[in-house]
Amino acid sequence: MKGTFWGKMLNRRSALIGFISCFCFSSTFLSGSIVAASPHDPLLGSARVVFQTNYGDIEFGFYPSVAPKTVEHIYKLVRLGGYNTNHFFRVEKGFVAQVADVASGRLAPMNEEQRREAEKTVIGEFSQVKHVRGILSMGRYEDPNSAASSFSMLLGDSPHLDGQYAIFGKVTKGDETLKALEELPTHREGIFVMPTERITILSSYYYDMSWHY
Repeated sequence: MKGTFWGKMLNRRSALIGFISCFCFSSTFLSGSIVAASPHDPLLGSARVVFQTNYGDIEFGFYPSVAPKTVEHIYKLVRLGGYNTNHFFRVEKGFVAQVADVASGRLAPMNEEQRREAEKTVIGEFSQVKHVRGILSMGRYEDPNSAASSFSMLLGDSPHLDGQYAIFGKVTKGDETLKALEELPTHREGIFVMPTERITILSSYYYDMSWHY
């Protein structure tokens, strides 16, 4: 990545995950269906979000009882279209696929409401939930209360992250997409393993499971 713009983004990312490490999930995906839940998993709320990427769709749900402030913040950003044209800037096989910070990762300009929400930080809602494949976990700076809008989808179990980063949900469909991302060519820039081509979140949408009943 070259030039002032990419340099600033890389510096922001380096801070964001040097003290950040990553996040994801440990259930077996049923291709195209909801991930099988462990009896020890927190209850998912009824809201679902779908990221439509140039490599396929990924659906996820939230843990409002585990991280209510984080869930409220991320879900609001989704409803505002904040993640549209954003991207996964980091993909490390067996570890994490990380979504870039909304304030710097989008291709499209943000409106005032999107920017205001994207620049908010959330208190660190750390819990006893384990970092296993499929889990969604917030990125942050060294300050435990500095999480903003970057988060990871874990691609493997990472117990060293437990209690250090806020878990707020998990992937419910789209493991075939995550597996496709893991197979893409990458290169290393500092501490990051990054895809050589942009993985864009082309669009996103949300729905409520209760609408189906």
